[in-house]
Amino acid sequence: MADPGHAPAHGTEFDVLILGAGSGGYACALRAAQLGLSVGLVEADKVGGTCLHVGCIPTKALLHAAEVADSARESERFGVRATLEGIDMAGVNSYKDGVVARLHKGLTGLVKGRGITVIEGRGTLTGPREVTVVGTAYSGRHLVLASGSYARTLPGLEVDGERVLTSEHALRLEHVPASVVVLGGGVIGCEFASVWRSFGAEVTIVEALPRLVAAEDPASSKALERAFRKRGIAFRTATRSTGVERTETGVRVDIEDDKGGTGSIEAELLLVAVGRGPATDGLGYAEQGVAMERGFVLADEHGRTNLEGVYAVGDIVPGLQLAHRGFQQGVHVAEHIAGLDPVPVPESSIPRVTYSHPEIASVGLDEETARSTYGADAVETLTYDLGGNGKSQIVQTQGFVKLVRQVDGPVLGVHMVGDRVGELIGEAQLICAWEAHPEDVTPLLHAHPTQNEALGEAHLALAGKALHAHG
Repeated sequence: MADPGHAPAHGTEFDVLILGAGSGGYACALRAAQLGLSVGLVEADKVGGTCLHVGCIPTKALLHAAEVADSARESERFGVRATLEGIDMAGVNSYKDGVVARLHKGLTGLVKGRGITVIEGRGTLTGPREVTVVGTAYSGRHLVLASGSYARTLPGLEVDGERVLTSEHALRLEHVPASVVVLGGGVIGCEFASVWRSFGAEVTIVEALPRLVAAEDPASSKALERAFRKRGIAFRTATRSTGVERTETGVRVDIEDDKGGTGSIEAELLLVAVGRGPATDGLGYAEQGVAMERGFVLADEHGRTNLEGVYAVGDIVPGLQLAHRGFQQGVHVAEHIAGLDPVPVPESSIPRVTYSHPEIASVGLDEETARSTYGADAVETLTYDLGGNGKSQIVQTQGFVKLVRQVDGPVLGVHMVGDRVGELIGEAQLICAWEAHPEDVTPLLHAHPTQNEALGEAHLALAGKALHAHG
């Protein structure tokens, strides 16, 4: 633990000054305060950042409301007679906003209880370890940059918040659109497409890459595409937008595929979901000499930038833009500043979840990356179908658990598709991070009936002990 004697006596000086109170920033603040350091936390908006207010939490609340709608619509499959009268977006938004408000209240209470000084306003880097907020300069023995990310758009595409939306606008919609074109088939695009389809909208995804959720294993992409077709979600892969025009009733999106074929799609709304960019512009980073690349702040495995005493965490650092990655980096940096010896978490050990219907969850290497890294003949895979899993049959979901393993070695990657598989990723992460062999997993008991059994069965099969699977 840090020596409390290092704590500065002045209200504008801190042991740790953090620019940005999102997942990475507030996690760093909480851990640093826990370790006895004085902390200043600068935030232009609300503590909790994008994830809590306009990202992870509200979108997952929408996805749960969508799941409830689907359950009502499909209730007769379970012998329950119910009808879906419609979607009350005012009620949905009230539920969503209530979840956010309760979490925000709890978080602000934690921050206050730890004695962290929250500095409200837009902060700009004005010195080596100095941030100026509304004319007042604050300094820290250590400075942590955690300014987060913003929703990207495309050159020449005007986002008006009415017909052409980003995800933040989409979260504030007060009605269910009749039809939507989703520009981008990554995580954000597929999640919103899933929500709107469950709410009754006609949805078309336009994705420039050859498949949806292209960062996932191709088997996962194929399964999601198959499920989306069954649900009536249209998608055009290997297709780019060449222009957007506003019409009397909405928008017209001109498209061109990789073979030169052209066309257009009309809809009430267009959601631009082409990823997120680092929120670093205009904050004084480059002017103060912080090493940057394409707007991202360059940092080593401990979060250290090229400037002495200056760290960076979260979405502004190249890599996976995930809240839990930023959270872990924030904790790591706080411990490093306090003189502890935290172990860096490699990107390959960070779990990833797409909360669509069905969900995709993965950790570690996909099959292609594993074969290119270790050699085509040095890797083997096994896919266990959820059709053999009792709980998956009970909840009526389809999908699989795919394992990627080094021959006679550890499990390198776990890839899952199916409703609720995101809840299985914790065990999968442990298996990959601890470099477990299938034989290390097979003695472990998995409660019956649970979807966790699918992970156990997959490892049994890979170890040559298949029970509820052929082979």
